[in-house]
Amino acid sequence: MIKKDSSGNAGIGDNENIMTDRKEGEIIVKLPVKSLVPFYDHPFKVIDNEAMLRICESVSQVGVMVPLIVRPVSEGYYEVISGHRRLRAAELAGITELPAIVREMDDDGAVIAMVDANLQREELLPSERAWAYRMKLDAIKHQGIRTDMEVKRTSGQVGPKLKGQRSNKIVADQAGESVKQVQRYIRLTYLIPELLEMVDRKEMAFSPAVELSYLSEREQRDFLSAMSYTQNMPSLSQAQRLKRLASDGRSTFDVMCSIMSEEKKDIPDNITFKGEELRKYFPKSYTTRQMENTIIKLPGQWQGKRERYPER
Repeated sequence: MIKKDSSGNAGIGDNENIMTDRKEGEIIVKLPVKSLVPFYDHPFKVIDNEAMLRICESVSQVGVMVPLIVRPVSEGYYEVISGHRRLRAAELAGITELPAIVREMDDDGAVIAMVDANLQREELLPSERAWAYRMKLDAIKHQGIRTDMEVKRTSGQVGPKLKGQRSNKIVADQAGESVKQVQRYIRLTYLIPELLEMVDRKEMAFSPAVELSYLSEREQRDFLSAMSYTQNMPSLSQAQRLKRLASDGRSTFDVMCSIMSEEKKDIPDNITFKGEELRKYFPKSYTTRQMENTIIKLPGQWQGKRERYPER
């Protein structure tokens, strides 16, 4: 597993992986960049954005200080388990060799290791987290891990269900989530790509998207057209109604347009911020209550400034 050190510095500006969990007897080797291939169908996006440029600049200056985790897949080639962004940064920087730890893993073990390493990243898109949870859950089930060790089987029918429940709990516990939340994330993987991208772009809220995931692919495409026609995004209550209608076989395009054309009630907006997003603007000694009190005062100060210095 990959963990942050106390400084929060990966040595390469890459918060994907900070400190490699070395196993006894493992050695770091140098591998040609051209021999490294991305993990097949991994859900974590590697984008040439501003963050990638910062990683690239750091790699150019000090090199890649945290080794990649890879596994051999064919003669002379290695699949990257952990370090896809470091690999891309090295390619952009023109580096030809990278430090790596080579581990022998089967497919399921590799999936679990890949997901666990990348889930340590501070910021993940909903689609990345959703597919990661689903891939890990499928791998755990496929491995045949005895997740039902503590459950006494009373019939042949009960065992598989209990085993599935235990697999869900393993994924949830290791991710620091509730089982229900993991299941809700996994539901997002049943959305068509266009709808899932809307969730990533924060155009569609998480909860309505979960409800819409129960619609068939055809119904979801009809819904996409209905949204375009009405120029509206669904509320949670609208999505729940569409889900119920779909289960009854009554979710037609016309019905969707009718629901999406309804005037929404005025609902007070709730604005939320993550603690880590705000803490960088406050002294380290500030408590959560002190941050809240300061934030509450800011709108009044801003309004007073506007009154003293009105726009011309």
